Amino acid sequence: MNDPIIIVGAGLTGLRAASLLTSQGVDCRVLEARGRIGGRVLSETVVDMPDLGTFDLGPTWFWPQHEPTISHLVGELGLQTFAQHTEGALLFEQSKNEPLQRHVLPDGTVEKSVRIVGGVRSLIDAVFATLPPRTVELNTLVKTIHMDEEGTITLNAENAEGKKSISARAVILALPPRIVARHIAFSPSLPAELINSLVDKPTWMAGQAKVVAIYNRPFWREDGLSGQVTSWAGPLQEIHDASPGPDSGALFGFFGIPAKMRQELGEERVLKLVVDQLTNLFGPLAATPISLLYKDWSSDSATAVDADTEPLREFPTYGLPTNTSMWDKKIIFAGTETSSEHGGHLEGALRSAERAVLKVLELE
Repeated sequence: MNDPIIIVGAGLTGLRAASLLTSQGVDCRVLEARGRIGGRVLSETVVDMPDLGTFDLGPTWFWPQHEPTISHLVGELGLQTFAQHTEGALLFEQSKNEPLQRHVLPDGTVEKSVRIVGGVRSLIDAVFATLPPRTVELNTLVKTIHMDEEGTITLNAENAEGKKSISARAVILALPPRIVARHIAFSPSLPAELINSLVDKPTWMAGQAKVVAIYNRPFWREDGLSGQVTSWAGPLQEIHDASPGPDSGALFGFFGIPAKMRQELGEERVLKLVVDQLTNLFGPLAATPISLLYKDWSSDSATAVDADTEPLREFPTYGLPTNTSMWDKKIIFAGTETSSEHGGHLEGALRSAERAVLKVLELE
């Protein structure tokens, strides 16, 4: 029997790989541990207030002038985009005891990025819609991958119905490398050099958290502000305008306080510190957001391992793992961390999917 290609992970990489394989007539299945598709793409609405818009708690934008793969795919799928708002003055917060600095940058200083109408989840949904029914199996956790002497691959997984074994012609691991090393057992074992290569690739965004404060309008624009902030006072070190359109306003930020400190403080205390900072930056109107959306990726076991709680000091070096040895052509590593160019970006996720599919087609 001709076993299918099994893809582990239903993030952008896994779904795109499945879509490309399906278009080539290659049978494939996608196994996803979460109860949803998208991976680190997470776009949410305010409970009972969907008209306010959709807000990204994962990746938010891309740069068409530098990222042709995602630009082409967005156009091919008929998705609409809009320019990220950057007009107006930037704020610099040196410390809580020093006055805010306000700067207007020369035209062209900030590279223009674009966002997808409906959030990046619109891209996930559009790719998912290209797949045959029942291609993706949610809540299915892959525990082990075994290869016998004849080269036959068997995955052992668990879901709500119990344990299951799945045969595969080859496996695309569309997961963060550290998640592979931490959560999947291989028989025969992966070479030590390969495991070290996986562990040495920090998962992009795994140690971060993101918060979105939602308002009835982008009132900061009325004061000539872009919504962009760089802060050394915290808790947010980087803030941007996250407004989804003219009918509501939003600000989103990345944290300067490390994951362990956020976990010790707890969500309620963290969000209070966020509102206090936004009020200091943007005035009393910022003190009463309609809603706060918060996602701490370091607490997401499908994204982060313990090592990811350590703050990144520099941008990681990404690329394919080394020394796949006997597993070569049986296991194909994919995901944005395996992309030597655009690693950590949506572009990198898509390029890795294309590379993985090309390798599968070589097996046909």
